[in-house]
Amino acid sequence: MTLQFINLKEKLVLLSLTALLAAGCNNSNKKESDEIPPVDSTQSTILNVNGEIFSIPSPIQTAFLIKSTGAKYDKTILNPANKSASYSTGFSKGVNLGIYGADLGYVTIYDQNQDAIGYLNSAKKLADELGVAGAFDAKTIERFQKNLGKQDSMLVLVGDAYRSSDTYLKNNDRNDVSGLVLAGGWIESLYFATNVYKTKNTEDVKRRIAEQKSSLQSLIKLLKQYYSQPEYTEFVDNLEDLSTVYDGIEFKYTYQKPSIDPSNKMTVINSKSEIKITPEQIESITQKIKNIRTQVVG
Repeated sequence: MTLQFINLKEKLVLLSLTALLAAGCNNSNKKESDEIPPVDSTQSTILNVNGEIFSIPSPIQTAFLIKSTGAKYDKTILNPANKSASYSTGFSKGVNLGIYGADLGYVTIYDQNQDAIGYLNSAKKLADELGVAGAFDAKTIERFQKNLGKQDSMLVLVGDAYRSSDTYLKNNDRNDVSGLVLAGGWIESLYFATNVYKTKNTEDVKRRIAEQKSSLQSLIKLLKQYYSQPEYTEFVDNLEDLSTVYDGIEFKYTYQKPSIDPSNKMTVINSKSEIKITPEQIESITQKIKNIRTQVVG
C-alpha cells in the first residue's frame, strides 16, 4: 500500500472521536481475515458534541507523519501498558483510554505486534471499567489476533472498537468521558511530535506542532463544560497555560492565483501558508505537554 501523507500546509485535519484511529469498517459480516478494507491515513471527519463542532487532529495521522521522518520505533515514549491497573477514577480511566488509543496506533504502524496486543488489552481493561459495553469484546480481540501482521486490518479493527466506545458514551449522555478520551489521544499525539522533533526537526513536524494552536482552543472549549468537576479544573487550567504559549505563534496566509492545467484538467493551488514559531516556543510547548501528560498518566 502506498501511504499518502497530509499536506500540512493545507487545512487542519478534522477528527471525530468515532474515527479516533482513522479507520472505517462498515460491514461486520464480512470475513475478518481477508475482507477488511484498507485504512486511509488521510481520512478525517468532524466531531460534533452537543451541537458544537470541534477540530482535533487524528493521532493516527501524527503517527504516520512521525514514521515518515525516518524516526525509529521508540517504546520509551509510550505510556506503559501495565499501568492500566493504576487508574482508579473515571477521569484517569477516560483520558488514559485515549492515550492508549494513540499508543496502540503508534505500535501498529511500526508493526510491533506483541506490543500491540499489550496495548489492546490495556484499552479493553479501561473500557470495561468505564462500562463501555462491547467495545473491546472477545470477538474484537480474536479478530485482532487473527490479523496480526496486517497493518491495515489492525488499524481498522482498533477504529471499530473506539467507534463503538464513542457511540455507547454518547448514547448514554456521557460526553464528558468521550471528551476525555479525545483529550488523551490529542495529548499523546503532541507528546509524540515534540519528542521526535528533538532528533528529526523537519518542517512537517514543526508545522504539526504549531498547528495544534486551533486544536487546543477547541479542546479547552469542549472540556470547560465540565470545569466545575475537581479533576477537570486542574487539567483545563494546565491546558490554558499551554495555550498561552500558542498565543504567540503566528499564521500568515498568502493568496496566489491558482493555475490551470487544461491538458490534465487540473487546477493547481498556489496559495501558501506560513507559520512563525520560534525554538523557544517549541521548547516551552515540549515541557508543558510533558508536564500535562505526566499529570494524567501518573
